[in-house]
Amino acid sequence: MDVGIFIGSESDLEIIKDALDLLKKFKASFALEVTSAHRSPERTLKLIRAFEDQGAEVFIAVAGKAAHLAGVVASHTVRPVIGVPVESGGLGGLDALLSTVQMPKGIPVATMGTGKTGASNAALLAVEILGLKKGAYRKKLEEYRKKMAGQVEADSEKVQKNL
Repeated sequence: MDVGIFIGSESDLEIIKDALDLLKKFKASFALEVTSAHRSPERTLKLIRAFEDQGAEVFIAVAGKAAHLAGVVASHTVRPVIGVPVESGGLGGLDALLSTVQMPKGIPVATMGTGKTGASNAALLAVEILGLKKGAYRKKLEEYRKKMAGQVEADSEKVQKNL
């Protein structure tokens, strides 16, 4: 397994779906579990250890509100952890963003933007990290970015024609 993914609740699955599709596109193996830093801390620790034993090189943690899941994961591993704050409750995700990004010195969490875009960027960052060891991932990322650039040019041509 390349990437271990934790979501704080079943409702977070909708947030991570596009990211899972990206990981599949890059042929990055992953495992996903629902766990909570607050409601199931023992389960979380057990899953971190299990994912490490299965070879996880990178972790992605998706959570809302207090969003301590990424921090708890980071406190129990020396592998890179990418946090994805989820927009929930009355603060529109600001609470989750701030809890994820403000880790204490010495326990880093790479923090993405909130929601689906943040989750997709987390998947891409995970693939970039994996690409440091495995050149096949770098090659696929280069192709992915060339395709995106080509789409921008095609979109620009359409806009120019419509002026």
